[in-house]
Amino acid sequence: MLRQVGTARRGQIVSPEESLAETQPEWSYLSVQPAKSKLLSLWRAIMKKPQAAVRSRLRKQASRQEGSEKRVLSSSQVKPSTAAAGLAKRQEVAWQASVSSYHLFRDTAEVMAFRENLLNWYDREKRDLPWRRLAEGEVDLDRRAYAVWVSEVMLQQTQVATVIDYYTRWMQKWPTLQDLAGASLEEVNQLWAGLGYYSRGRRLQQGARKVVEELGGHVPHTAETLQRLLPGVGRYTAGAIASIAFGQATGVVDGNVIRVLCRVRAIGADSSSTLVSQHLWGLAQQLVDPARPGDFNQAAMELGALVCTPQHPHCSQCPVRSLCRAYQKVERGKLLASQSLPGSPDVEECASSTELCQLCAHPTEPWDQTLGVTNFPRKASRKPPREECSAICVLEQPRALGGPQILLVQRPSSGLLAGLWEFPSVTAEASGRCQREALLQELQSWAGPLPASHLQHLGQACFSPLTFLQVVHTFSHIKLTYQVYGLALEGQTPVTIVPPGARWLTREEFHTAAISTAMKKVFRVYEGQQPGICKGSKRSQVSTPSSRKKPSPGQQLLDSFFRPLIPTDSSNLNSMAQ
Repeated sequence: MLRQVGTARRGQIVSPEESLAETQPEWSYLSVQPAKSKLLSLWRAIMKKPQAAVRSRLRKQASRQEGSEKRVLSSSQVKPSTAAAGLAKRQEVAWQASVSSYHLFRDTAEVMAFRENLLNWYDREKRDLPWRRLAEGEVDLDRRAYAVWVSEVMLQQTQVATVIDYYTRWMQKWPTLQDLAGASLEEVNQLWAGLGYYSRGRRLQQGARKVVEELGGHVPHTAETLQRLLPGVGRYTAGAIASIAFGQATGVVDGNVIRVLCRVRAIGADSSSTLVSQHLWGLAQQLVDPARPGDFNQAAMELGALVCTPQHPHCSQCPVRSLCRAYQKVERGKLLASQSLPGSPDVEECASSTELCQLCAHPTEPWDQTLGVTNFPRKASRKPPREECSAICVLEQPRALGGPQILLVQRPSSGLLAGLWEFPSVTAEASGRCQREALLQELQSWAGPLPASHLQHLGQACFSPLTFLQVVHTFSHIKLTYQVYGLALEGQTPVTIVPPGARWLTREEFHTAAISTAMKKVFRVYEGQQPGICKGSKRSQVSTPSSRKKPSPGQQLLDSFFRPLIPTDSSNLNSMAQ
């Protein structure tokens, strides 16, 4: 039998003759002639196949091997750190082999120039933000990580200007992880109210409790362990904490970084796709400065926030414009359009056909010279939020002891706006059929028997009785329309006992409770009952007749004929309607 055939040189297809010749002489033949003949026949058969078929077979073998490796990685017998490192290395190799070099930083000089220019700019132009001051001045690593952690969670989907006040109040109330771990969910929701995406605050507190109760009060130091051990900490947040607080040389990718990298390397494909996302993470890891990883990551995000903005970028102020392929493309277009500069400037383009390169824009989305660098990144087509309708009621006791009180009920502990307080409501069809009866039944389940005749669908005094006010609030995936009702318990004995999950609050208590922005809009409609758009979030509005198309003169005449007469002593009502 043949004990050992030989070892192929890495990356080459070696014939059996070559392999046998490379083995030690004493291993070459031990009744080897039959085995050698079979090997030679197999080799000749393989070499007769087209080269593409051979590559296809190799790819299939590699795919089967990768699947086997993934199964092994999931086994508890493999050390997580070793398995993750090996998988990351293989992913990096596959990533580098799957894209055109045009979309990469191809040499060390480019990478070094990018780092140096960006960090020099950041040292001069960075904003003075409270979380940066805390992180820079904190010697205790766990407290520094906590300061960064809170800021990164708050900054998800929220602008810096909005976060500053919330962050300051939060750190004053809970300056350490131990303080936050001892807080109640009600307190967390109350302080978070108005910031949106309320699950972030809940998971932040859950993470603090896990660190205190299970990890000995110490925050994990690496991006891998942060993401694996802490609830609500994803890849970006883990990388930000690890690099800023602990100095780990790991790149991060957020919305600002996506925009910067897509422009710098002219990546026109859908930035939300898996392939582009993996490529951007690879670029971020390639670029991050190992000497100053935290500063570099913050600088990249700062560049996207201040200079490389979505709609009106300030390319003249960009520290890395000499390395930006989008900027080079814009300048080439200007030169070609100039009558005084004949010829085509030497600006590199992607060598691959745009139909083949998966990082270039699709041929159906050609370059628009009028957009300049804002051609990148391409906006992904977003699925419109589903529309829902709800009937909601402000139930008030004007003559309650201690002043007027309103009823609030608590939402379930999971799902949308989990644990927050709101006015009683029921899901209703957009047409509003039977919603009044369903809403009255819901109110009575919380407050006992109520006068049905007092439940009023809020309308406007100066318009037709069929015109009602509604509040429209768009969450990330739901467009919710609230049909607003009101019910005042005049002349009745105040209700003081309510079942668990409900409570009566004064107006002052209402404004400091853990309620959503949408509930504040609803209450303003109840208080004012006047037309106009609610001030505040661009994603929330009150739908009123004032936003509709102005009727024709003939329609105005008919409306004035059928409009109910308003008594002369209702001046207050008129002033509210103006």
